[in-house]
Amino acid sequence: EYGLSRLLRIFWRALTLKQARELKGYNQEEAAKLIGISKDTLGNYERGKSYPDVPIIRRIEELYGVPYNRLIFFPLDYDKTVNSI
Repeated sequence: EYGLSRLLRIFWRALTLKQARELKGYNQEEAAKLIGISKDTLGNYERGKSYPDVPIIRRIEELYGVPYNRLIFFPLDYDKTVNSI
């Protein structure tokens, strides 16, 4: 069972895709090229509009140096994004 304190610790160590990319010093175009996808596709992943398949996730993990279980595949302001649609 996950208690609130454990969930907060997990969330605290997690990064959004955009945060992970920026920590490595890549802009969207550079990261997308290195991953092997378009800039628009990466932007969609970062905004939670679409999600990568497993081979792309593996490339993202390698490029950003962050394991899948620490990546958040939606923006932190997701609730505002959803409510504005």
